[in-house]
Formats: sequence, structure tokens, C-alpha cells
Amino acid sequence: MINACRDFLGAAEAHSRRWQRALQYEQEQRVRLEETIEQLAKQHNSLERAFRGSASTRSSGPSFEGNLLTPEGEDSEEDEDTEYFDAMEDAESFITVITEAKDDRKAEGGPGPDPVEWTSADNSSEQVPKAPPHIKRRARIPDKPNYSLNLWSIMKTCIGRELSKIPMPVNFNEPLSMLQRLTEDLEYHQLLDRAVHCASAVEQMCLVAAFSVSSYSTTVHRIAKPFNPMLGETFELDRLEDMGLRSLCEQVSHHPPSAAHHVFSKHGWTLWQEITISSKFRGKYLSIMPLGAIHLEFQASGNHYVWRKSTSTVHNIIVGKLWIDQTGDIEIVNHRTKDHCQLKFLPYSYFSKEVARKVTGVVSDGHGKAHYVLSGSWDERMECAKVVQSSPGSPGLEGRQKTVYQTLPAKLLWKKYPLPENAENMYYFSELALTLNEQEEGVAPTDSRLRPDQRLMERGHWDQANVEKQRLEEKQRSSRRRRLEACSRGCGSDEEKEADVYTPLWFEKRLDPLTGEMACIYKGGYWEAKERQDWRMCPDIF
Repeated sequence: MINACRDFLGAAEAHSRRWQRALQYEQEQRVRLEETIEQLAKQHNSLERAFRGSASTRSSGPSFEGNLLTPEGEDSEEDEDTEYFDAMEDAESFITVITEAKDDRKAEGGPGPDPVEWTSADNSSEQVPKAPPHIKRRARIPDKPNYSLNLWSIMKTCIGRELSKIPMPVNFNEPLSMLQRLTEDLEYHQLLDRAVHCASAVEQMCLVAAFSVSSYSTTVHRIAKPFNPMLGETFELDRLEDMGLRSLCEQVSHHPPSAAHHVFSKHGWTLWQEITISSKFRGKYLSIMPLGAIHLEFQASGNHYVWRKSTSTVHNIIVGKLWIDQTGDIEIVNHRTKDHCQLKFLPYSYFSKEVARKVTGVVSDGHGKAHYVLSGSWDERMECAKVVQSSPGSPGLEGRQKTVYQTLPAKLLWKKYPLPENAENMYYFSELALTLNEQEEGVAPTDSRLRPDQRLMERGHWDQANVEKQRLEEKQRSSRRRRLEACSRGCGSDEEKEADVYTPLWFEKRLDPLTGEMACIYKGGYWEAKERQDWRMCPDIF
């Protein structure tokens, strides 16, 4: 019995070693298979993008005047051209059941008596608006220096901390301030100019939703952080001649960092917002959560839209190439008609069958009836399809019943402009971003264009920029200490004291009746001061 047990133990150990080697081999095979699938998914994604680009090139053609959302002949041949979408699951997502792309579908121009004129460069379908010939803006900045940077060596001490309170070298930055990045949201302002002329509120909602998505298209390659503005720093965009608008931003709080923004357009709309940036480093990724409501009002119709931004996530902080994703949900509400739009930003996955950076949405009226389904990607384009019929569908995996929307062919709402030549060496700036830090005469002495460390970085002098950045931050800390010492109120924390003693110059705190929150609203006076060139009230922050 003992000898038999000894033989059995030897055989069992031999088998165990063989199974151990087999298990290790299978694990290695699985890792190699996952890597192969990941590479195939990336190749599939790039091929899909190339195919879409070539298909749009083949179908390029002149724009048409008329109604963008309800073109002539839309209700003809419905049986042949209808598409079917699953309704929003949890009112946030849908799945395309049948998608038959038509070669003869073309983007149509916006409604109104004076549509934007588009040009087609190199026989492509990329839409580039014609700027007035007398406006000459710069088309490039100095190339980004090739600085070696160990991101993890600095970020590993920041896990779980609020990044706005951690001094960072300019090596992590791009030569724009957060105020200028906020102004970049206006790159596709033509969507709102066209929305002014919409007779239907739900059609206008589609264009507003496309505008809200378009603001993320500039972030896809922009992994560097903007400069955190100094308290009291401002940025103006006075482009009434070519863009038809005036924009003003002011940094109204430093901890937490908060910026107020006001835009007036001569085409009949006004936009304002106060955005507070909250960012946390989670180890493998960095989360950036913009807090605050965005307001958009059209003067003629009185339609007042309110929405909030989604969460941005920077991945591969520890190892790999940095990349940015937008996730979360956006609800846009028209407070006059109670129409609403639910947008869902799907998180990107290598193994997902969905298109990368996908956005889906449904536009409904005040009674909950769906009128349009939206689909696209936040880095490329958005389309809308008119709902002609809805019916209950089969239950989903969790037993919840979905609604099937029968729609007409999708129409193009928005398409991203091509990046300038050599953009990869210019921080992937868009054409508008390249002009934002261009020096201009007559701006306030607190304007971001006059910030010395940012200007030095743009010119490629990063070492000098770091020295200047430390000087500005120490100057700001000294000013803050003086304000707190001068505060005679019985406040609690330093943040509460600073909120009491610091007053923004061009904005004032008011109660927002729609959101019930306190927000900084433009109180006027800036453009009048610029006209007089009277900047005596501006603080010395640089």
C-alpha cells in the first residue's frame, strides 16, 4: 500500500507539472490573442474611418439652400429609404437595426435668407467656411520643442488629489489658457446662426445638440492641459466682423478654479456659462469634471436652452500613449417649450462593435413624443433622422421593453473642419485655436494674450516659461494673503474668506432661476471700457 501510494504521488506530481506547463502556455496564448484582437480592432477602426472618408468624398457635391432638417421630398418612397433604430434604453441609447447608406445623400445647407457659404478644398467634402478676405489671421505657431517628459514621476504623488492645487511645469501644458479653451467652444457657431432661422423648436434643438457635441471635437488629440488662469485674468474674442460675435471670459475663482463666460451674437442669440473644473487623478486615468450650467437664448423666439458638460477622461497615465475619451450623459432642455434632448457619450472600448467615440440621442417634445434620433461621433460628425413612427419592440436582455423608431434617411447636422497642415507639431490646434493667442492691440491688461509664461512657452522657451510661471504663482499667493489679512469678517475656512473678499470685475453673482444655483452673470461695461481704452479698474496680475 505504501509503495502504491508513493507511485501514485510521483505520477500525480508529474501530471501536475504537465498541467501547470499547459496552463501557463494557454495563459500566454490568451495574452497574445488579446493583443492580436486589440491590434485588429485598431486596424478595423482605422479602415472604417478611411472608408467613411472615401465614401463622403465620392458623395461630395454642392450645398443646397433650404430647410436642413425637413428637405423637399422627404416623405416620398418611405418604404425604400426608412431606417429603424432601437429607442433609447434608459432614455439614453439606441442601436441601429437597419442602416442602408445612400450614395446620393448629401449634406444640405442651413435654412435662412443668408446661408453660410462653403468651399470644397482639393475636391473633398470637408466644409471650410469662407472668411472675409480683409481679415488676416495667423495660420501657424512655432513648432512644439521635443522635450523628454516622465509623466508618471510627477503624477504618482498626485493620486486622489485635486490637480488645480498642485504646481505643474509648463511641460504638461499647451500655450493656451483655460479661458481660451472655453472660447474654443464657439468654433462651430454657425450651427447656432442657422438655428436662429428654424421655425420648429425641435429642429432648432437638433442644431443646439450638434453644437453641444461639436465643442468636444477639438479635444481628441489635445492631451496637454491648458494654463490654469490667474484670478482676475480675462480673455476677449472680438470677432463681430467675421464671426458675428463677441465673447468675454473672466477667471472669477481660483480655488476651486471657476471661469465665467458671456457671448453675444449679432445673429440673434446669447450664450453664457460659469464652468468650475474639478479634476482628480485616479492612478490609471485622470478624470476632468466640468461643473456648471450652460445657457443659450434665442432673442426672436425666446427659446432658452440649458445643459451641462460631460466628463473627460485621460487614459494611459502610467504606460502607453495618452488618449482622451468623453463619457456620460447630457440633457438639453428648452425651458420655454419643455422640449428636451438626451445625449449619451458611449465609453470607448477596443473590443466594442460600436463606432469609436459614438454619441447617440433622441429629441422629444414637451409631451414626451420623439421627433428626431441623433447619431454620430463627438470627434467627427453628427446626423439626425426624423421619426415617422414608433412602436413597442421586443424586451431587452434585462426584460425591459424597448421602442422601435421608424425614421427617414439621416441628414448631416455637423462635420468637423480638417486640422491645419503640420497640426501634429502645433499641439493639434484647430484654425481657430491658432488665432486665440495672437497678439492684439487694445485688449485689457488682464488678457490671456499678455500672460508672459504662456507667451514664452508658445515661442519654445520652456525653461524661461517655468521660471516666469513660478513668479506669477508666488505673486498670486501674495495677493491672496493680503486679501485674507484684510478680511475682517468672521469667516470659517480660507476658501470662504476668499469668496467673500474677492469680487469679479465684469461679472456678478446672481441666483439662476432655472437651475436654482448661484452663478456669475455678465454685468456689462467691458466693451464700453475697451471703446474708451480705460483700464484703470483692472488689477495687476502679470
